[in-house]
Amino acid sequence: MKHRLRWPAALALLALLAPPAAIDRAAAQSSDAAAAAAAHAALSPAEWDAIQKTIGEQLAALRAGDAARAYTFASPGIRERFQDAPTFMRMVQDSYAPLLDARYTEFLEGAVIDGRTIQPLRLVLANDTVLVALYEMQRDETGRWRIAGCALAPSTLRST
Repeated sequence: MKHRLRWPAALALLALLAPPAAIDRAAAQSSDAAAAAAAHAALSPAEWDAIQKTIGEQLAALRAGDAARAYTFASPGIRERFQDAPTFMRMVQDSYAPLLDARYTEFLEGAVIDGRTIQPLRLVLANDTVLVALYEMQRDETGRWRIAGCALAPSTLRST
C-alpha cells in the first residue's frame, strides 16, 4: 500500500526548509483539503514525473560514485555554493549518508507550498529507520528541474 505524506506532516517537515513566516502563510493557505489539492495540481503529473526522474538520476549517480554526473542535477545556486563536483560529493557523503545507504526509497506526494516545489522521498535504512528527504526543486534557465536543496527529517513510521 502506498502511503501519502499528508499536508500537516508536509508543513511540519517544510519547517526544515522554510523561514517561519513562510510556514505560517503555507499553513493558513493549506488548512483544508481543497487548498492542498490545488497546491499539488499546480504542476501536471508529467512535471512531477520529471522532478522524480531528476532526483532518481542524481541518486543513481551519487550511489555509483559519479560526482560529475550527480553535480549536473544541482541547481545553479548549489553549484555556485560548492564550486565543483568533488566538493559537492564530499558534502553529500558527509551530510546525506542516508541517501546513499537507504535500502529502499519511495516518492511521496509532492507539493507546491508558498511557491516552493517540494518533493518528499521516503528512505528506509538498513536498521528499518525511516526518514523523509525533502527536496526543494527549481527550474533552471532552460526550464529543466534542478535540485535546489534537501533536508532529512525523521518519520513517524518504522519499517517492518
